[in-house]
Amino acid sequence: MPNPPEQVMTTVALGRRVGYSTQQLRDLERLGVIPRAQRGTNGYRRYGSGHEIAVRAYRAMAAAIGPVPARQLMPALIDGSVEEAAERIDVLHAGIADERARVREALRGLGVALAEADDDFDDTDAMSIGELAQALGVRSSALRHWEAEGLVHPLRGTASSRSYDSTAITEARIVAALRAGGYGIPAIARILEQVRLHADTGEMERILQDRLVVLTRRSVALLAAAGHLHVLLADRVDSE
Repeated sequence: MPNPPEQVMTTVALGRRVGYSTQQLRDLERLGVIPRAQRGTNGYRRYGSGHEIAVRAYRAMAAAIGPVPARQLMPALIDGSVEEAAERIDVLHAGIADERARVREALRGLGVALAEADDDFDDTDAMSIGELAQALGVRSSALRHWEAEGLVHPLRGTASSRSYDSTAITEARIVAALRAGGYGIPAIARILEQVRLHADTGEMERILQDRLVVLTRRSVALLAAAGHLHVLLADRVDSE
């Protein structure tokens, strides 16, 4: 029994099916997010089921990773090999898992820093820049950069040496924890300013916990996108 002919849609008809305007569809086509449309004898675009599948896959990916990354990814999924597409999708899942691990490590490091901040501190327990860098698993240059940005305030024994007391060690641990969670220097500076002004360390924990919630939503959104991506790629698996 012959397959039924594929439905041909105008730009308006496809837009109605997927909830996009005609201009949005033209933009997606121009950016390579969906395949190029064929042109009818009248010059109008003619879309098929493959275009609808690509649009729905893009929308699902945009919900999972954001519109800009999704627009950058879709051309490779459409024009690249299935192996390359599968690898890129695997990288997305791995990236979320890696970031989740960093955020959890940041929470753990933050808890250690705050728990030890109230311990009695003897001057002999002060740490050199090399000792603190080793304890935090960072380079000495990172500590110098944090100091230059006003995040950490070490003592100076001489013009060339640095000594970190209890306060400076706690600051450095907090910065290291937030950096491990993926936060940039400006954001960390604002957080530390609030901590110093209001002694509210809970804000840092809330920020990191909120990030875990966002990552969980992204994971679930990627699972939802998987069905659309399967439809987009399945027919090409056996042909390559």
